[in-house]
Amino acid sequence: MKILVFVKQVPDTDDVALDPKTGNLKREGVQSMLNPNDANAVECALQLKEKFGGTVCAISMGPPQASRTLKTVLGMGCDEAYLLSDRAFGGADTLATSYTLSKAAEKIGDYDLLLCGRLATDGDTAQTGPALAAWLGLPQITLASSLAVEDGWVICDRKLGDMRQRVKAKLPAVVTVTGDLNKPRYATAMGLMKAGKKPFFTWDAAAMEADTSKTGMPGSPSSTKGVFEPEKRTTDTKYLSGEMVDIVKELVDSLEAEHLL
Repeated sequence: MKILVFVKQVPDTDDVALDPKTGNLKREGVQSMLNPNDANAVECALQLKEKFGGTVCAISMGPPQASRTLKTVLGMGCDEAYLLSDRAFGGADTLATSYTLSKAAEKIGDYDLLLCGRLATDGDTAQTGPALAAWLGLPQITLASSLAVEDGWVICDRKLGDMRQRVKAKLPAVVTVTGDLNKPRYATAMGLMKAGKKPFFTWDAAAMEADTSKTGMPGSPSSTKGVFEPEKRTTDTKYLSGEMVDIVKELVDSLEAEHLL
């Protein structure tokens, strides 16, 4: 099998700032990490490779420092990595991002399965995977909490509230996975040493023959009209102790004093 897995570098902190002009995150000076759901996608790809053989190609769009995330997944066991980096990709929304990723998939070609995390922690939209499938004209399965490949089909369970849905799609297909799918492995010291010898490609728009009117800000129909950081508040915490009946009485008295009862 040839599996393409799409990964993103996201801030490794909740303490991030926003650019008031663009509405985008300010990433300078902020520690970064592999997006958690993307780690589940990588683990899924590696397990399929261990079962069926083949190649796992990791793809990420971002600035040059995103190469660190790709080296991490190479250390986990991916076979080759592709960094899509060009100023023409900057400021992209999910539509423009998915277009750029689709051009990389087309250039790599001959794929059997494309895997994405359900969403990225810095955007929380869950739109990139489905949009990627649309650009490529492929069937898609979202919210996969289990995944199996049988006789040219991908079969997944989807958790929908208190229900479970089993669906399948003919390969090649795009699947977005959730954190319930597996427990991602860590990149080992030996794996990271071997990562430096694995194929690593950096592509710009020209290399992928991407239409730059569809990438970055020009290709992004959504825009941010206003942005603000919520006011940070601190609250006092009061711990109650004693007999249960006394705790309940004190709690009720406190709630009444705050006009909450």
